[in-house]
Amino acid sequence: MKTKVSEKGQVTIPKPVRDKLGIQVGDELDFVAEEGRISVTKVTEQDPVDAVWGTLKLPVSVDEWIDELRGPVEPPLEGEL
Repeated sequence: MKTKVSEKGQVTIPKPVRDKLGIQVGDELDFVAEEGRISVTKVTEQDPVDAVWGTLKLPVSVDEWIDELRGPVEPPLEGEL
């Protein structure tokens, strides 16, 4: 796909490319020039793993879940620590 540079140095990213990469109005793009080419990368606000961290909802607390898997923790015997 081809596009032209405007008088202001602006380029329109073709719609099929925007759709494929999920680029929307207001998204930040990072431009890198190397070896006669321009590379453009969509800047993500947050690491994808960080974005979903903590979203898993368990039916019980983590401690209860671990007790279910391993059995409850036995208190140390008197004199042991």
